[in-house]
Amino acid sequence: MTSDPRNNTQALAEAVDQDLRARGRNERAEKEKAYLKSELIHFGVSVPDTRAVVRTALRGTTLSHDEVIDLARLLWTAPPGEAGPVHERRAAATMVLIQSKDRLGAEDADFIESLLREAKTWALVDPLAGDLVGPLSEQDPGFDPVLERWAIDEDFWIRRSALLAHLVPLRQGRGDFDRFSRFADAMLEEKEFFIRKAIGWVLRDTSRKRPDLVYDWILPRTHRTSGVTIREAVKRLSAEQREAVLAAK
Repeated sequence: MTSDPRNNTQALAEAVDQDLRARGRNERAEKEKAYLKSELIHFGVSVPDTRAVVRTALRGTTLSHDEVIDLARLLWTAPPGEAGPVHERRAAATMVLIQSKDRLGAEDADFIESLLREAKTWALVDPLAGDLVGPLSEQDPGFDPVLERWAIDEDFWIRRSALLAHLVPLRQGRGDFDRFSRFADAMLEEKEFFIRKAIGWVLRDTSRKRPDLVYDWILPRTHRTSGVTIREAVKRLSAEQREAVLAAK
């Protein structure tokens, strides 16, 4: 008799939930909820501890693609007995997807997008976009039209995701800088802080390997670029390059 895969993921979700609750601290929960301006329930578990919970739960398991998605969905939604979704459970769902990204691809873009739209906080959006979509989109061209659509979405968290999907590959000296440049150029004059910060963040990390590329891109655009973006972008440039950009600003 074949066991129901749903029973497996349900048991894993329950194990993660129990471990998170056991590690939770009320004082931390209150501070984190206030810091993130969160409407979610918070258990008060640190990111390293949440990551350890997920590692422990997945150790020795080999989840299929469908089980990965099912487990992430179970953790993302409100657990029985709670009034709503829980931040740490959503963080754990994100970590499950990131740790299992070798089983995911462009066919999962709609599911990932649904999480991004519901997340509404950098604490969840950034790892989903940077650590999950970034590597997946570099390997699977099926994400190309998805990122193009995200870059012009009305939701700034989705636009931020289109930018941050370039972060890891560009940080490592690879990636599609031309596409990032096109996205960033179109958003450069936006007033939204999280867009301005994301552009600067990707430029800063790109300059780890290719500072001249970032310098040549930012210098002629200083008159259109916010101070938030420039402060991030110049952090890893040479002193001469940094001074030239700031002077142009």
